[in-house]
Amino acid sequence: MSVTGRRAGTFCLLLIVALCAQATRVQVFRADDLNHNSANQRLVIERYAQPRGAIRVGADTVTGSEATGGRYDFKRTYTDGPLFAAVTGHSSQTYGNSQLEGTEDALLSGTDPRLSDRAVWDAVARRRSPGGDVRTTIDRAAQEAAVRGLGGQQGAVVAIEPATGRILALASTPSYDPGSFAGTSAEDQEAWNRLRADPDQPMLNRALRQTYPPGSTFKVVTAAAALESGVVTDIDAPTDAPFPYVLPGTTTPLVNDTPACDEPGLSLATAMTLSCNSVLGYLGVRVGLERMVAAAEAFGFNDPRLDTPVRAARSVFDTRMDEAQLALSSIGQFDTAATPLVMAMVAAGVANRGTVMRPQLVDGLTRSDGTLVQSARPAVYRRAMGPDTAGQVRRLMTDVVEKGTGRAARIPGAVVGGKTGTAQHGVDNSGTPYAWFIAWAGPSATDAVPPVAVAVVIADSDATEVTGGGLAAPVARAVMQAVLSG
Repeated sequence: MSVTGRRAGTFCLLLIVALCAQATRVQVFRADDLNHNSANQRLVIERYAQPRGAIRVGADTVTGSEATGGRYDFKRTYTDGPLFAAVTGHSSQTYGNSQLEGTEDALLSGTDPRLSDRAVWDAVARRRSPGGDVRTTIDRAAQEAAVRGLGGQQGAVVAIEPATGRILALASTPSYDPGSFAGTSAEDQEAWNRLRADPDQPMLNRALRQTYPPGSTFKVVTAAAALESGVVTDIDAPTDAPFPYVLPGTTTPLVNDTPACDEPGLSLATAMTLSCNSVLGYLGVRVGLERMVAAAEAFGFNDPRLDTPVRAARSVFDTRMDEAQLALSSIGQFDTAATPLVMAMVAAGVANRGTVMRPQLVDGLTRSDGTLVQSARPAVYRRAMGPDTAGQVRRLMTDVVEKGTGRAARIPGAVVGGKTGTAQHGVDNSGTPYAWFIAWAGPSATDAVPPVAVAVVIADSDATEVTGGGLAAPVARAVMQAVLSG
């Protein structure tokens, strides 16, 4: 072979090597970047080439898919979309996913490797499995009662099964129809823009993603801390709480909402029934910052990773405060802020003999044929107090409903314990107060753990008188009745 022939052969070999190197770089090392490049529509087209898996509430399928006849073969549909929007979230071809549609997207879209018995081969062959289904823990009757009770008011409800942490109701109002912007049309874009511009923020999940000052409902945490720490040993015995109680380091007295609280030495039982700020603020200072922080965190405060699996906003109980600020925080004011989820965990922890279970919104994940992929199991979140303390706090909460500010939550034939809260906010407390109620309920003829605990917050209402007992307690009663009747 001539020199020229050898050179030509070597050059061709180098070209082949270079071509292989380039193909390897593109197909292996840059594959992920190219797959997710905004200009690459192939994966998007593949995503919507088959129906999406279903989200289920009991035996009902509350989501579906419909053929579009367009570039993307299928788009998401919702049955009773506004009723379950706080649970499902949205799945939009234009605006992405949220809530369970987001956290369980891989399963619903069919890309989760657990959906196939031949996951490796399917990945090589680029074959997508049918979308799987998500079974929620939601009780339809409780959810309907929650949304109906909230009506047109801004608010939220979370109901939990105390023994397991299963979320039975998750409602946020005003709500929205996630199917109104599921596609790519001009109408979908208009619906999205209209919802985003709405001052009432219908797409805000107030149950999980919004915090509010909990007001007097936080007194349940303070009472538990006072009993668990030994600051109070007998709920019926007089305390050494003074009146007036002047906030430490200030000349400002901590005022009460009723003159019945305006005397020294009230027992914890009386102070809880009447919702006395001076007594519970004083006891919070006696418990001390470190133990109050520990008590709050046992119920879920200050946890930035509280997942249901949808992540909740962080509820806040400050870890650095002076005694005056601690007194205010101990009655649910100052910088204390909670999601309805965490306040439902407070009620559930009391009902469950002091053990707080991890809240869960998903009961199980299945393939499209119904075979189980993953089943949820109850898990302990934290132990907030001992059983004896929990029993005493349960009695305190029962007295609130039987003799105090929570009478509107009474249910014939059931034992109900609760705590009202009316939290001031805004500059100089000029905003409409937040009306709160937390509670649990169970059959009167058993000592078993009550089957339902609930938190209700009404953030804005046109009612002439805004109180937790007047606005929020009836909603909680309706939700608890729905569970007890189920």
